[in-house]
Amino acid sequence: MDVSNLFSVQGKVALVTGGSRGIGEMISRGLVAAGARVYISSRKADACQELADELTAAGGEAIALPADLSRPEECQRLADEIGEREEQLDILINNAGATWGAPLDEYPLDGWNKVMDVNVRGVFLLTQALLGRLRAAGDEADPARVVNIGSVDGLHTSHVEHYAYPASKAAVHHLTRQLGWRLASDHITVNAIAPGLFPSKMTAFMFEGAEEGEVPVGRNIPRGRVGSPEDIAGTVIWLCSRAGAYVTGAVVPVDGGVVTLS
Repeated sequence: MDVSNLFSVQGKVALVTGGSRGIGEMISRGLVAAGARVYISSRKADACQELADELTAAGGEAIALPADLSRPEECQRLADEIGEREEQLDILINNAGATWGAPLDEYPLDGWNKVMDVNVRGVFLLTQALLGRLRAAGDEADPARVVNIGSVDGLHTSHVEHYAYPASKAAVHHLTRQLGWRLASDHITVNAIAPGLFPSKMTAFMFEGAEEGEVPVGRNIPRGRVGSPEDIAGTVIWLCSRAGAYVTGAVVPVDGGVVTLS
């Protein structure tokens, strides 16, 4: 057995949605550092371009392709742009996401719809629109990869009043299983990662006062710390390399052990 390239993604073509900040940025940086050509997409064109320029200047290959995946026509446009540039897509990371917090009695329909539109409908529509390029990339030994970013909040009961968010992530986890079953024979694996607490704009409120020691960030996590870029990028690289070729329909917690407390 030759293990020298077991975890290699060198030369693969990847699209990372929500790829300009937070967990998406960590994934984009990790894939570029590992030798993949990465298309970085998010709503904010400037943020995509800034990160793509930085990674390219450092010797990697990154291209900005902004899109608002809450809109079905934008899902199709992004897929069309990838199709115009690439004959095949090896890796699709569905990371773009939204959240909305409000007390139960006041939770707005607009907030519910926004979260579901991005977190669930957008994942399905973009994957559907890119099936041709994914099928072109995969074979029996090295399938194309779809990795959906769910959440630990879709695996246990969240104590934060953001009702649509955990419901949407549980839906992403089950959609992953359904797509994993359907696309296995097409040489496409579909898996989900369920991150726990990582530093990001979405979780920034949980880190307020952390520098002064006022907030015990990570205290209640069995591993005793929050997630790092290496934790999430390493899991993605494993799933997208030859090492992960026989894994499909799985939901992988990357949470420092939080789900073991449920």
